[in-house]
Amino acid sequence: MKNLSIDGLRTLVTVVEVGGFAKAGELLGLSQPAVSLQIKRLEEQLGCKLFKKQGQRQVLNQYGELLLPQAKQMLQFNDGIIQQFTSESVTGRVRLGIPSEFAARILPAIIGDFVSLYPDVALEVKSRLSKHLLSVSRQDQFDLVLALNEDLNSSNYPVFMQDQLVWVGDLSLAQQQIVTLVTAPEGCIYRRRAIEALQQAGLQYRIVYSNADLTGLTAALKEGLGITVLAKSTVPATLSYQAQTPFLPELGQIGISLVKNTQESAHAVNKLAEFIALRLG
Repeated sequence: MKNLSIDGLRTLVTVVEVGGFAKAGELLGLSQPAVSLQIKRLEEQLGCKLFKKQGQRQVLNQYGELLLPQAKQMLQFNDGIIQQFTSESVTGRVRLGIPSEFAARILPAIIGDFVSLYPDVALEVKSRLSKHLLSVSRQDQFDLVLALNEDLNSSNYPVFMQDQLVWVGDLSLAQQQIVTLVTAPEGCIYRRRAIEALQQAGLQYRIVYSNADLTGLTAALKEGLGITVLAKSTVPATLSYQAQTPFLPELGQIGISLVKNTQESAHAVNKLAEFIALRLG
C-alpha cells in the first residue's frame, strides 16, 4: 500500500494558496525546481497529473480539484496530531485584517482554536471593507489580510477559495415594484454587485439603510427593511438566502484572498495563514 507524502500535499496546497510554484517555494523554503519535483512525485504516487496550463499559469485540473479539499483535510489532521504531541514554540504579534462578516460569522471559533494552540502569539484583529484591506497604502497596518477579491485570477492577491454570492433576507420583498436594499457603505463589493445585478436586470431599487457592521445589517434584515447580498459561507444562521429567485438575478462567484505582509513575527504569521486556509478551505 502506498503512503502519500505529507510534504507533497502541503506543497500542493501552498502552490494553490499563493498562486504559483515560485511563491510557494519562497514560503516553504524550497527552490522552484524542488517544488516542481515534490508535485511530480505526488503525481507519480497518484498516477495522474494534477495541474494544467492556463495561459502562463499552472492551475489545478479536474484531478487536482478533487484532491485539494482532501489534501487540506489530511494536513489538518496531521498538524493537529503534531501540535497535540509537541510543544512547538510560536511567539510574536500578528495584526489580522478581515471584513466584518468574516469576523462575525466564521472566524471566532478559528481564532479561539489558534490562540489555544499558540498562547504566546499576541493577536490583533481589525475589521475593514475588503477594498481598504487590499489597499497598498493600508497594507502596512496588517501582517495578514483575509479579504474578498473579485479578480479570481489575481496574481497580486491570489484567490485560495471561491464562494457563491447570494441574496439574503425576506426575498418576498423582491416582488415589490422597487427592491429595497440594506447594504454596507459605498466601496463595499456586495453593495456594488447587488446594484449592478439589479440594473442589468432592469429592476428598480433604493437603498434604505447602510451600516458597515454585519450585526447592524442583520438587525435591519430581521426587521424586514430590505434585502442584501453576502457570500454564502458568511450568512448568519438566523437569515434565509438564495442564489437566484424568479424575481432576482444571479450574482455569481466571489474570490477570497489571504495576503501576507511579513515584516516581523513571520513564523507566527505563516502559522495563522496556514491555520485559516486549512479551516476555511
